[in-house]
Amino acid sequence: MSTSNQDLDPDSTTDVEDVTDAKEELIKKCEEIWKNMEECQNKLSLIETETLTDSNAQLSLLIMQVKCLTAELSQWQKETPEILPLSEEVLVTLGEEEFRKLRHDLELVLSTIQSRNEKLKEDLEREQRWLDEQQQLFKSLTVLHNKLKHQTVTVSESRIINELKTKLQDTKEYKEKILTSFTEFLKNHFPLPDGEVKKKKKNTQQSTTQLITLHEMLEILINRLFDVPHDPYVKISDSFWPPYIELLLRNGIALRHPEDPTQIRLEAFHQ
Repeated sequence: MSTSNQDLDPDSTTDVEDVTDAKEELIKKCEEIWKNMEECQNKLSLIETETLTDSNAQLSLLIMQVKCLTAELSQWQKETPEILPLSEEVLVTLGEEEFRKLRHDLELVLSTIQSRNEKLKEDLEREQRWLDEQQQLFKSLTVLHNKLKHQTVTVSESRIINELKTKLQDTKEYKEKILTSFTEFLKNHFPLPDGEVKKKKKNTQQSTTQLITLHEMLEILINRLFDVPHDPYVKISDSFWPPYIELLLRNGIALRHPEDPTQIRLEAFHQ
């Protein structure tokens, strides 16, 4: 048992010495690099600075940066990386460092994914509410559509006839009202010369001719126009009072026959 411990102790002592030697060599190289940098800094401080003009100041600065980077690259190319001894302690240390880095990166990824999941969850809930509203609206519209689809609107023939009869009766009443108002207007404003409304007697044996009212004249002209539209002219008789005939002609209500001045007709205002 003691012999095995004595065999292991030289190896562990050798590993510790190797790590110590590598550390000391690394410190020496760092000190040498630092001395080289100080020497370069001293040389640069001794060099007189050139006055740069505005036109080439940026170009000169870039050239100096390129030279510095080139010198640094050349210096690093000359250096050979020091290989650390692959002892158990070094490997454990490196493994722990890599594990910590990996853990940190995974924690960042996890945090990002959780934030995205929260955002997606909120979007999903909002879209789900919108979908529920649309489905409810669709159901309501479907019910309304089915109700309207099965609803039968029946319009009976008798109903249509009754509506037409009602409209016709209203039209007749309106016509009678207009004719009555028109008759009263003519009676009050266009009387016969003797001040009385006289009608033409039906007795053809009577020698004296009775004058008719302006209302009767217009009624004769209107009936002729609608009853015989191809020949609407009326023969002027002695019962037509000449001043009323002239009144109708002057105001364009009646027109004379182009070949027979004894005939007149009513102007076709309805055409």
